[in-house]
Amino acid sequence: MKRLLTIIFLLITALTTSRAYNDYRGHNLDSLERVVARWTPEAVDKASTQELLELNRNYRDLMLGYSQLNQEKFYYYTQKALQISRKEGWASASADALRYLGQFFYARERYDSALVYFNEALECTDRMEAGATSPTNPGGYSELDIDDIRSALYGSIGNLYNVMDSIPKAMEYYEKAGAIFDKYGWNESNSILYYNIGETWMETDEFRKAISAYEKALDYATRAGDSLFVANAQKGLGRAYMEQGKTWKALNYLHRADEYYSSHEKEELPFIKENYEYMSAALMLQRRQFILITSGLLLIVLLVIFTVRLGGKLRLTKKEKAEVTAVLEETIDEMGRSSTTDAPSITEREKEILDLLSKGYTTPEIAEGISLSPETVKWYRKKLLVKFDVSNTAELVTQARDLGII
Repeated sequence: MKRLLTIIFLLITALTTSRAYNDYRGHNLDSLERVVARWTPEAVDKASTQELLELNRNYRDLMLGYSQLNQEKFYYYTQKALQISRKEGWASASADALRYLGQFFYARERYDSALVYFNEALECTDRMEAGATSPTNPGGYSELDIDDIRSALYGSIGNLYNVMDSIPKAMEYYEKAGAIFDKYGWNESNSILYYNIGETWMETDEFRKAISAYEKALDYATRAGDSLFVANAQKGLGRAYMEQGKTWKALNYLHRADEYYSSHEKEELPFIKENYEYMSAALMLQRRQFILITSGLLLIVLLVIFTVRLGGKLRLTKKEKAEVTAVLEETIDEMGRSSTTDAPSITEREKEILDLLSKGYTTPEIAEGISLSPETVKWYRKKLLVKFDVSNTAELVTQARDLGII
């Protein structure tokens, strides 16, 4: 599974995909471009500090506005903003532009270039800490301002090392970011951070470390009071326990996550589908475990029975062993048949809805697709849950597949 790496620190915000983009001061990109186009190099050289400050802001607004619309323009205006801030010694403005340049190259998998810009941005924070000023911060920068930028950079550098498979270096920078989050009680940020760390350990099959990270993510999410982050951490724990073969624990967490996702179907569709896949896999694994355990117990019982029947002999002949094996295989086969028979009777409409549920469609999507109201679809779902004697959609679909209905 691809790492989420959603530690937002430096991900360029998708402000819009429309040409009608407006920044926080009500400007649109076209009008801003007309404004900055009047500034020739000669005019920039003669500009006052206040004029340069305004021009730098305009360049950075264009940088943000074009981040999702036009990569060439995004890069061009980022460089223009950086030219002014570097020349004037504005450390914070430079750090801002450098962060976005780092992310620009990060997204293009030019990791060496990204690291150069990220580290240069960190140097700007060192200058801020050493007493650098700007027209907007004549008294210098607060510790909070500096830490805010640093935590973003630490997280992004951690992500960078992560995708380069330099996990120890990634964890080093994640730890630095986490320390700043703890310092200010930024529990939501720490929840995202440790969820991503859990995802990293999952990819390297370090399940115990993943569980530890997800547990921290859950703790921070609970402290933050964010239900979505709580559900995500529970999903992570469910997945990790499933990989360890601890299906009861896995399903406990996955069911709890499903309770949240199911009540927010429209907003959390990607999480719903992912969580559903984990629940289905955990249920199938649980059934296989049950068959293996039961088979082992049956084997012990049969051996005891045959030993007694054969007058206490501890060694069986080939014929006797064959008889034991035949009985065992027949018993297991019966168990398998019993799990695939006695399928509940369902109507064509119920089967239609069941097929759509198995493909991950939500109640509103099913309602629209088959011209029913969402309330009617919910009623059908409840009927199916009762007919199959299951508690949620994941179990419903898994059982229907096992029974060969879908």
